[in-house]
Amino acid sequence: MQGSNQTNFDSTPSIDYWQILKNRYGVILLTFLLVFITAAVITSVIPEKYESTSVVQVHPSTIAITPFRGQSAVNPGSQMTAQYLQNEFESIIAPETLAMAAEKAQLPVQWGMDMDDVVSLLEGIVETIPRRGTDFIEINVRHASASDAKNIAESVAEAYIVRRRKIEEDRAKKALDALDAESTEQEDLVDDYRKDLTVLIQQYGIPYFDGGSAGNRLGLSEQAMFQSAKGKLANFETQADQIKIQIGKLVQLTSEELISYAAGLDLPQNQVTAYALQNRSAVDRMLDLEAQGIGKKHPDMVTMKQRADGALEKAHEEVISLKEVLRTKLDLVEQQVLKMREMVDARQEDAITLSLKQTSYTQAKEQYEQARGMLREMKFKHSEAKILLKMPRDPITLHEKPKKASKPVFPNFTMNLLLGAGVGLIFGIAIALLLEHLDTSVKSLEDVERYLQVPVLAVIPKDVGVLHKQSGMSPDAEAYRILRTNIEFNRKNPENNSITVVSGGAGEGKSTTLVNLAYVCAQGGYTTLMIDADLRRPRLHTFFDINNSVGLTNYLTTDLALEDVILQTPVDNLYFMPSGILPADAAGILNSRRMSELLQDVKQRFDLVLVDSPPILGVSDAAVLASEVDLTMVVVQHRKLPRNMLMRVKQAVENVGGQVIGVVLNNVDVRSDSQYQYYTSYYTYYSPSNMEENQKPQAMTARKSSKSEPKGSSSSDTSNDDLY
Repeated sequence: MQGSNQTNFDSTPSIDYWQILKNRYGVILLTFLLVFITAAVITSVIPEKYESTSVVQVHPSTIAITPFRGQSAVNPGSQMTAQYLQNEFESIIAPETLAMAAEKAQLPVQWGMDMDDVVSLLEGIVETIPRRGTDFIEINVRHASASDAKNIAESVAEAYIVRRRKIEEDRAKKALDALDAESTEQEDLVDDYRKDLTVLIQQYGIPYFDGGSAGNRLGLSEQAMFQSAKGKLANFETQADQIKIQIGKLVQLTSEELISYAAGLDLPQNQVTAYALQNRSAVDRMLDLEAQGIGKKHPDMVTMKQRADGALEKAHEEVISLKEVLRTKLDLVEQQVLKMREMVDARQEDAITLSLKQTSYTQAKEQYEQARGMLREMKFKHSEAKILLKMPRDPITLHEKPKKASKPVFPNFTMNLLLGAGVGLIFGIAIALLLEHLDTSVKSLEDVERYLQVPVLAVIPKDVGVLHKQSGMSPDAEAYRILRTNIEFNRKNPENNSITVVSGGAGEGKSTTLVNLAYVCAQGGYTTLMIDADLRRPRLHTFFDINNSVGLTNYLTTDLALEDVILQTPVDNLYFMPSGILPADAAGILNSRRMSELLQDVKQRFDLVLVDSPPILGVSDAAVLASEVDLTMVVVQHRKLPRNMLMRVKQAVENVGGQVIGVVLNNVDVRSDSQYQYYTSYYTYYSPSNMEENQKPQAMTARKSSKSEPKGSSSSDTSNDDLY
């Protein structure tokens, strides 16, 4: 314990949950027992129920009729899916199924109820459970009678099988009737399409055979002729264009270029080429002669010249003739183009007409063949459905019949007790933690030092008695020796020897703490005076069996001497001033000048003056005493006084100018609060057989006696004479 009043602590203290559970074990045990007993009682009064189970297997719909063959036309209701099984669960517990089961088991007569009430009751006791990974369904029935549970489970399974079979057959019959109607309509439609196709066949003259048709080649010759005419027209137009180009070239070119171009034309009886070759041959001969030195007037040169000019003239005449031939040929080709264009236009109209006929004929043929194919499929499916209806196969298979239960399955006594124990334990712990959270009382040393900023002078264990009445060396005295030591080291001025002991409320052990502290101080050699200033409910005289008819109030209100009101106790160095007659105005008497003088007087006569006072939050007496004495010590009962009231106690003392020296944490159960076991560890080693303690009070007495010699007390034998 430190002498300073200022101590730093963590603002967020940790929570010892195990310690909380130990402290609140009574609440936890009580809650546990209440819940456990409640679970046991409820379990014992709940009516027993027996269970029987039927197991059925659900098969896919075997009479699912579709109008066409093939996977694309499969009925979705015939496939096993999670939704399909869920629908079967609901079908088992449907009112219609339960009504059939009730009628089969004669439950209305047996129970004396109408059918609606029986069905409502069955809805609450019949349960369907799927077996994971299979198509099996368990039909569970719980009832107070084992035989009824068996009969109901069996009746529900049989009613479900009958109803499911009837539903399948009705569905198949409806589908078959619908298929018959569709087949009839389809036959009429096929007849209509056949009539339309017959009209077209007769109109167009196209032969038709089932499975094939010559009419598929309708209009192919006309189309070929049309395409041939278009090709010939294109050729004639190309020839006309070529001739026009050739004539244009013959008009535009010069003489030499014209002869060269005309010589290259591929025309019948084209002599331009021959004349051009003769001209080229004569010119070449002239060049040879000229190279030999022969003049232009030489006979040979003149002959070649005449021959070249003659060939050129004939070539020009032939070109003129070619132009006329080309114009004649162009006229012929243009006439052919006109005739061929007229032929193409005529063939195009025929092709369009044939195309329209082909389209209408093809559509009529395809409609007829498609309708005829659908009719064949429907007739096949109709025959297949009739065969399925005659096949003896059930959609539901009963695999396990219900058995009569030999023992009830509900309530499960063991499970309910275990559940009650678990819930009770959880609730108990929750309530304990909640109470601990809501409890704002002082629980630890840290609470006191955090909220008051003053030290804890001592921790007094629970059930500590009055020390001077105990025989031998009591280990409880060590707590008060610690208190005595901490008071000695925490008072700043050694002359501050008057201390009032206050508490926030009644019953916190204030008077007991004062008496035991005074006893320990007297044992330690302090001449100690106890003043019972609790003028409301004085108790100090009861610890020493002394009459309190004469005491403090008598001294304050009369002229009695101090020696007349201070009594010697059986304990050496320990003196006592009773309360006296209880006055009407206690606060007024304590706040008198004579009270101040009394305190100043006894401070000079005694080493330590301890003043008992009433609760400071209840009356003003304690505040008056706190203002008169040097120091104030606050006694707080462990886990009783709320923290905010503790702060008000300190505030009440400081408001009147008092000084709080510290707090005594009283009535601590060290067995339940492990944090105090180290603080009060003297229990583990302190023993009354340790006689060395007998010498310590003597040494302290000798020390304190020598200290009090200036006050007129040199020994215990003469102390009484010195005090008075």
